[in-house]
Amino acid sequence: MLNRITKLLEKPLLYTKSEAAFWNDEHISAQMLSAHLDPEFEGASRKKSFIEKSALWIGEAVPPSSYPSLLDIGCGPGIYAEKFAKMGYQVTGIDFSKRSIEYAKNSATEQGLDITYHYQDYLTMNLNQIFDFAAMIYCDYGALSWADRQAIMQKVLDHLKPGGKFLLDVFGMAEYNSFEEKKTWEVCHNGGFWRVGKYVALNECYKYSDHVTLEQISIISDWETAAYYLWNTYFTKETIMKEATDAGFKVCSVFGDVAGSPYQDDGPTIAILLEK
Repeated sequence: MLNRITKLLEKPLLYTKSEAAFWNDEHISAQMLSAHLDPEFEGASRKKSFIEKSALWIGEAVPPSSYPSLLDIGCGPGIYAEKFAKMGYQVTGIDFSKRSIEYAKNSATEQGLDITYHYQDYLTMNLNQIFDFAAMIYCDYGALSWADRQAIMQKVLDHLKPGGKFLLDVFGMAEYNSFEEKKTWEVCHNGGFWRVGKYVALNECYKYSDHVTLEQISIISDWETAAYYLWNTYFTKETIMKEATDAGFKVCSVFGDVAGSPYQDDGPTIAILLEK
């Protein structure tokens, strides 16, 4: 056990992937779904007020009359997908959380919304369909490694019609600069987000070169040790534009967020609208 704990305290190699189940862990996925559905919590989805504002702006910037079929990448429990469907888009959502997809399907059925949901890893998606518009919202793109970012760019290109649009957002350099390296720990006597029973959570925050950060959560209990790696890559306007154009996209516009706010160099996020 001591050797395993010592290993958890070492700084991991860049983009090390979690071996422990996350998206489909029975307990963690329930906690994630609850976080997604909390309208005032911004740890999984953005707050309800921003979601409503951004959905309205997206409908104006990429209107369903011109871009009717929409692919919601990383759709979670369907919060944006439902709003898009009510605006007139033909919506398809994809997510790797089985619990979120099941919730989204049930919610759509209850509301009489015609939304197609797929439980798939979007890095390897093959939907046998092409779309007018794809959206990847809440900075999911930056949570991927460089190789996985290349993969999702290619997958989106493969699933878009010529002239189709792709909207995504990332965290900007202000967020990277404010990120603090630290190590903390907490004892969860009665369980918590990560486990049902008693455990200790070690939280380690690291900065890497090329504007990458890691929040590592290590779980220690009487019966296990497990580590979860939450990576983030931060961008300038120039670096996100370069990744997009290198992948084969044309840049249409750059904004401060997916609600259409003006871009600012010191803003917390960057949103970019691309065209195939």
